[in-house]
Amino acid sequence: MSSATERERWLVAGLGLRAPLGVLFLSLVLVAVLSLLPLVVPIGSAYWDLYLYFDGANRIFDGQVPIVDFFAPVGPLSYYLFAGAVALFPDAQPALLVHWSMLAVTAPLMALIVAHVDAKSRASAFALLIPFLVFALLPFNTRDFYPYPGSDGFGMYNRQGAQLLYVLVAAVLLVKDQRRLASIVAIAMLAMFLLKITAFIAGLLICAYAFAAGRIAFRPAAASALAFFGVLALLEFTDGMVSGYFRDILELVAMNEDVLASRFLRAASLNFGALAPGGALVLVLLFAGRDRLRKASANLLAKPSLSSVPAVLDNHALWLAVVLFAGWFYETQNTGSQAMIMVWPVLWAVLLRVPSMFATPRLLAATVTLAGMVALPLLVNTVERAARTYVGSVNNVPLEHRHLKTMGAVSMRPELAGRTDRLIEMYSRHPDMFREFVDIGEMPSQILTWDLDFQITYLKAIDEAIEAILKLEKEKGVRFETMMTLSFTNAFPWLMDRHAPRHISIGADISRTVPPPGSREGEAIRDVDLALYPTCPEMVAADKLRALYAPYLAEHRPVRLGRCYVGYVNPRLAGKMAGN
Repeated sequence: MSSATERERWLVAGLGLRAPLGVLFLSLVLVAVLSLLPLVVPIGSAYWDLYLYFDGANRIFDGQVPIVDFFAPVGPLSYYLFAGAVALFPDAQPALLVHWSMLAVTAPLMALIVAHVDAKSRASAFALLIPFLVFALLPFNTRDFYPYPGSDGFGMYNRQGAQLLYVLVAAVLLVKDQRRLASIVAIAMLAMFLLKITAFIAGLLICAYAFAAGRIAFRPAAASALAFFGVLALLEFTDGMVSGYFRDILELVAMNEDVLASRFLRAASLNFGALAPGGALVLVLLFAGRDRLRKASANLLAKPSLSSVPAVLDNHALWLAVVLFAGWFYETQNTGSQAMIMVWPVLWAVLLRVPSMFATPRLLAATVTLAGMVALPLLVNTVERAARTYVGSVNNVPLEHRHLKTMGAVSMRPELAGRTDRLIEMYSRHPDMFREFVDIGEMPSQILTWDLDFQITYLKAIDEAIEAILKLEKEKGVRFETMMTLSFTNAFPWLMDRHAPRHISIGADISRTVPPPGSREGEAIRDVDLALYPTCPEMVAADKLRALYAPYLAEHRPVRLGRCYVGYVNPRLAGKMAGN
């Protein structure tokens, strides 16, 4: 066969749906095409988490370095990925773009895994690829937190960490080429370290077990570790990011140490549907392989040596137990996530043994049933949530706005459009009623910020406030260059092409992610041109944040900006405004 014919055959196979790499390639093409289109998606609960990425991207474009120049509750990778994605696809819908941005890391790694596995088993290659694509392409968490369908704008970096863990588990279980495996492990672990430290710790547990079980040889493991630490050293010598990252992590741990233990119980309850049948499957597999495990353990005890350890540890039951625990640990620090998806590669490795179980029907039935109980709800629920959201949005109306850029690329049920207009009017006419909730330290509803009407009201209030700011600047001949909000998100600099102050926390959750301000933070707050406080409605968290920063805003002068914001103007500009 000629080389030209061989190239044509390779091209057809690579682009065809029959080849796993072809499916992956076509999926990436689809993502690129959709990212070029001005799509609108139904707004979802807690959607405002998404706006943190615009704040982070705007700071990066301003020359700020995450961790070094501003406090962040997670690592810098997700902000850099989104900044790069929004530079390439400025008109893309942000809920889709944030979610898909992690494909820049995971897709090449999955290509390496799939190409290796496909050489031996196409079924296994597709079995790893298809679930990955479902979770990587559909921007939804694997569980519901709100009754009405909508796009999941929250839990983005948690989902990205879960996808990286999926890639890591697939690699250590099914990639035999040690060089390829070492490369995948180094990149995946580095990405998890720079994304979210709890994902890295979960990945470290998996890697340590893989090494002990003989899945990773010493030299490739050492090479992987050297590459990992080499990149971290480069980052540290460049701008001190790594040491700053550790300081931030320790500060976050100190702020949240009183709830860490209780979160194991919460994560267990939230993920009971995967942990319970997964734990039962561990017991079934241990019972079924008890003779082999007993023999391997006896050999190790009789002649203790490192070479005998893998025979004990490289066991599907133990692998499943380790990955389940790693996933459980990771979910202790998550609210929204694609929880426990990293278990699927282990389940597939278990299911590959099904033909040998036909002689024991009870074992076969128990294994297949329990594996299905773990995996299928994760997959089916994600697909079902996506279908419910997109099919149910046929009659939605788009959000009307003037200043929200792609942040406003959302739709809603028609009745919500009128409801939110009436809510804004009520909030502005009856501020004392909602202030009383703040005074007693309560919200009108414990799920207020999850409500779709709150999310829509929030966007409308921002749009109105920007209109008021532009009008004020024009009338008074001033320009507010630096802006901050006394609230969870700070989207104003991005939307108005302005600047966020350095050193101020991104994602300002007063209970979890805002450390007491030091001299740098205090000076930055004093210098800010405009600080914005939301009032539709007033909320406890925003009020506490304003109180925390009050000493540094004492000289700023308040001004009403639309119906839903109070602005605190730097005295340098307030004096100029008074003179006009």
